[in-house]
Amino acid sequence: MSRKTESYPVKTANSLWHIYRTVPFFKVVKNFIVIQIARYTPFLKVKNWLYRMFLRMKVGPETAVALMVMMDVMFPERISIGRNTIIGYNTTILAHEYLIKEYRLGDVVIGDEVMIGANTTILPGVTIGDGAVISAGTLVHRDVPAGAFVGGNPMQIIKERV
Repeated sequence: MSRKTESYPVKTANSLWHIYRTVPFFKVVKNFIVIQIARYTPFLKVKNWLYRMFLRMKVGPETAVALMVMMDVMFPERISIGRNTIIGYNTTILAHEYLIKEYRLGDVVIGDEVMIGANTTILPGVTIGDGAVISAGTLVHRDVPAGAFVGGNPMQIIKERV
């Protein structure tokens, strides 16, 4: 199952060499500063306000993003987090990936009442359904069905809602 990403080929050097043709430099600087402040902010309402106000992310009410969570620095506006969701410590959520011959962008949609364990990495183009539980240390490389319990690297479905 492939992720929902848009692919943009490059003809010369690897795609990271083209970074400021794909995203403005000052946007990256602003996003980096806001994300770093949010990573260390212990106040959840302030953190969610920073994400909504400065990064244009969709963050539902009562969502809790733990310390040290790293949002995508280039395209955070492509991340959507539902209501009453928990994102665990040191998780990384990516909406882009720069490869040798192309770069890819994809929306990350995290549903309502999702629990994401610490040190998880979520790749671009992934949808996590309502009520899903992601085990700590998981590489989320494909969609997660609503209510499923998943874990591992690579991610595997451990239990699905019946």
